[in-house]
Amino acid sequence: MRLAELSERSGVSTATIKYYLREGLLPAGRRISATQADYDDAHLRRLRLVRALIQIGRVPVATARQVLAYVDDDSLGQTIRLGAALWELPHEPEPDEEDPATAAARAEVDRLLELLGWATARELGALSPNHRVLTATLVRLGHLGYPMDAEALLPYAQGLGRLAELDLDRLETLPTPTEKVEAAVAAAVLFEPVLLCLRRLAQEEESARRFGLS
Repeated sequence: MRLAELSERSGVSTATIKYYLREGLLPAGRRISATQADYDDAHLRRLRLVRALIQIGRVPVATARQVLAYVDDDSLGQTIRLGAALWELPHEPEPDEEDPATAAARAEVDRLLELLGWATARELGALSPNHRVLTATLVRLGHLGYPMDAEALLPYAQGLGRLAELDLDRLETLPTPTEKVEAAVAAAVLFEPVLLCLRRLAQEEESARRFGLS
């Protein structure tokens, strides 16, 4: 398809597409003349991912570029490729190493991972931004009077382990490694809010079942 058709099918203006091309967020099309290039469905799929990152996820352009670099790096194994792309997404808060509670919270996170038997997560430890964010969040909860230890978190983590299986089952239906990583990145931005809403709807339903509507 030509640039105009790519714009029409994606809903992104040609000016914005050209900007994404200049910034290296969208790969160049196949050159067919000095002034024209041809684009395919892979460009359309990538363009939708770029929009999800920048417009919905509010990911800075430089960060989005690095995320997409890992998405496209087929020299990496699938697990490393997927993990590296997701790790590049913005994560906060970071642990305050001067806070005495940080070491205790980190120990609880490590104990939780041991209880779960999640060997890879234990090995990566604080190298993982998710490990660090969980540590920092537990510190904040403790300071606010809502402490959570490994035993309290365990059933939630076990449920999310099943959710991870569903996530990967869905990714396995996609035909190429690149599409798998693209879908995982898009889900991190677009699908996690869906899961949060479903959780809250489930809580409303369970509350009504237990206590009624009066």
